Amino acid sequence: MALVEIRWAGRPVCIEHAFVGGQDPRAPLIVFLHEGLGSLAMWKDFPQQLCQAAGCRGLVYSRPGYGRSTPRAIEEAWGPDFMHRQAHEVLPALLAALHIDTLAEPPWLLGHSDGGSISLLYAAQFPQRIAGAIVVAPHILVEDLSVASIEQTRVAYETTDLRQRLAHYHDDPDSAFYGWNRIWLHPSFRQWSIVQEVAAIRCPILAIQGLDDEYGTLEQIRGMARVLPRTQCLALADCGHSPHRDQPEALIRAVISFLRTSNLGDTTA
Repeated sequence: MALVEIRWAGRPVCIEHAFVGGQDPRAPLIVFLHEGLGSLAMWKDFPQQLCQAAGCRGLVYSRPGYGRSTPRAIEEAWGPDFMHRQAHEVLPALLAALHIDTLAEPPWLLGHSDGGSISLLYAAQFPQRIAGAIVVAPHILVEDLSVASIEQTRVAYETTDLRQRLAHYHDDPDSAFYGWNRIWLHPSFRQWSIVQEVAAIRCPILAIQGLDDEYGTLEQIRGMARVLPRTQCLALADCGHSPHRDQPEALIRAVISFLRTSNLGDTTA
């Protein structure tokens, strides 16, 4: 793990990151974007396993407010555009700070939950700077199921040992938890949708969801397929919100197949 400094939201911000997988600079690069309560460390060894199996390099990082990255400022509250800002501002700044030429060698993005939504927003905004995206349990709109589960998570955070468990992965667990939880439960966020933005995507997309996902229904990936008919969708049985934990082998197989059929870099599909 290392730290790199970017300038974001009017101040310097340190981003924890790590490169995993192969060392060949010619190998495709997969950038991993974590979930709403995730971090670099919470991926455990899944990025390494996937990159080794696929013959790729990997970049894993914690967004501002998460992991060992700079926490939210005390007065900082995320707005309904928080995922847009991560896609349009933070991720490009990180890639530039790490000297990754996304025009010469567009990376693949693999995003989970909020990270999947951020991946889709990046793909729509920067069509020439992405090879393709794998989105795992993404959100393209807010569902009642999502809100109900996030409300339950808040109760768990405040009444159980969830805060202590998250403290193993975040320097400031309150920064990570409340930045995410408060905006998702804010009334203004109920109308949030990126369906229109998704329609602008031109790169290959693989969308994966567990049939037992407690944070979203299959409408999240089916809605993508309606506006992007060439989206490859996969629903996994015996799988909740985190396929990389519940069904890692099935997820790795699906990703490798997708990368091969997408020609590892063909962004014209």
